[in-house]
Amino acid sequence: MEPLNDLVEQIPLDPSTFIGIPLALIGAVFLSLGAQFQHRGVVKVEAHTADTLGKGLNGRQLALLLARPSWVLGTLMLGLAIVFQLSSLYFAPIIVVQPLGAIALVITSIVNSRVNHVELKRKSITAIIMCVGGVFLFVGVAAFTAVDKPVTDRQLIVILIILAVVLAVAGITFVLFRTSIRAIYYVIMAGVLYGFVATLAKVVLGRIEQGEFEWLTFTCLLGLLLATALGAYFVQNAYASGPPDLVIAGLTVVDPLVAVVIGIVVLGEASQAPPWAIAVYVVSGAIAVWGVFQLAKNHPQTRL
Repeated sequence: MEPLNDLVEQIPLDPSTFIGIPLALIGAVFLSLGAQFQHRGVVKVEAHTADTLGKGLNGRQLALLLARPSWVLGTLMLGLAIVFQLSSLYFAPIIVVQPLGAIALVITSIVNSRVNHVELKRKSITAIIMCVGGVFLFVGVAAFTAVDKPVTDRQLIVILIILAVVLAVAGITFVLFRTSIRAIYYVIMAGVLYGFVATLAKVVLGRIEQGEFEWLTFTCLLGLLLATALGAYFVQNAYASGPPDLVIAGLTVVDPLVAVVIGIVVLGEASQAPPWAIAVYVVSGAIAVWGVFQLAKNHPQTRL
């Protein structure tokens, strides 16, 4: 029994983590279904306003989305997904629950292929396996080697500065190249922005719980809202130029990878990880990202 007790003591998961895991999985289901319904609404709106095809959704199109029942239903489901995700972040570390959204990719791919009567080819299936497998390998190792540390004001300021740069780059590139942008750009940028959203949400929840709602926390909340708004707009444009499972692939791979990279580089959560774990981080992360590009390239519904 003594070796078993030693093993249990080495497991870094808090008992409350097991509350966060099922909440994250339920959120993934709502994310998948919400993506499918929103995609249907965006496609119908864009079909009736073909003069703006490929130029990004304009204000009129965004207003028309509110009249599409499928898009409204999808938005409500995504709202529930956010509620479950935030709840899971309250109970468990971000490095454990955030990547569990990868299950949404599997659900969305199957549902989308059935709804549109499109058979998933071997290359698409391989790409999905790469996405999900890479994410789970990354997180599986990180969960047992990363160290959860309190976020200092200095670290939080660094995160906010990086977010400001990302928001500026996203806005400038969209304005300059919006007529030639396709799904993969929107997917990656939305994933990057949502990675910051998840990180800041975790920080804000922690600070509110500790009663530290000062100017820095308010700035985090403002940055969270800006990143959420721009990320949501990019997601709608991604739906208009690619299939929903490509969008989910980007969000469930890029999003957690960005959040985890912030944790490693800025917060020092991998400071005690052995060299082999760092190697796994790099390899598994590269596999997941490569899977997204392969899905974009080989999906029968994708317009690159």
